[in-house]
Amino acid sequence: MRSVVFDIGETLTSDTRYWGDWARWLGVPTHTMSALVGSVLAEGRDNADAIRIIRPGVDVAAEWRDRQAAGQGDYLDESDLYADVRPALARLREAGLWVGIAGNQNSVVSDLLRGLDLPADAIATSAEWGVSKPSPEFFEQVIEWAPGEPDGIVYVGDHPANDITPARAAGLRTAHLRRGPIGLTTSAPAADWTVNSLTELADALIGQ
Repeated sequence: MRSVVFDIGETLTSDTRYWGDWARWLGVPTHTMSALVGSVLAEGRDNADAIRIIRPGVDVAAEWRDRQAAGQGDYLDESDLYADVRPALARLREAGLWVGIAGNQNSVVSDLLRGLDLPADAIATSAEWGVSKPSPEFFEQVIEWAPGEPDGIVYVGDHPANDITPARAAGLRTAHLRRGPIGLTTSAPAADWTVNSLTELADALIGQ
């Protein structure tokens, strides 16, 4: 194994703040927002449908621009990271593996992630690459970006349809992280590894 590349949302960062901020903006309790997000994801729908349930007919993109204009746009700090992120990524690098972070995020999140000074060799987002998961082009970009042949690169994510299936189709090795509402409620039997934490993943990869 030469490289390990990580998804972002619900792999490295928790979406708790993101949906909590939406709940406050929309004027509903945070538990209501969380329940609606879980409900639409369980149905295989876009998570933005939770916002549309609260405000039928809303233009979510326009609502997001209003939030940004009000100073309530993207934000990340140390508290948004899962507790196992720094130690697991550091262990992988110390073991000689190249560590990358690449997921579907905008350019603001790219800058916020870099500001956290994570133990990673490189960070990239769909906004920077101009392609997003689950498109094959995203994973072709991962192959060009990360050192090693495709079968020497592991892509780690919580979402079987967005992460595991297309990464495997591109020839990458894959690790399904059982974290977050999607990771815990869907399975990825084709994944090379299924883990409950990044600590468990590091143990598995370093032991290869």
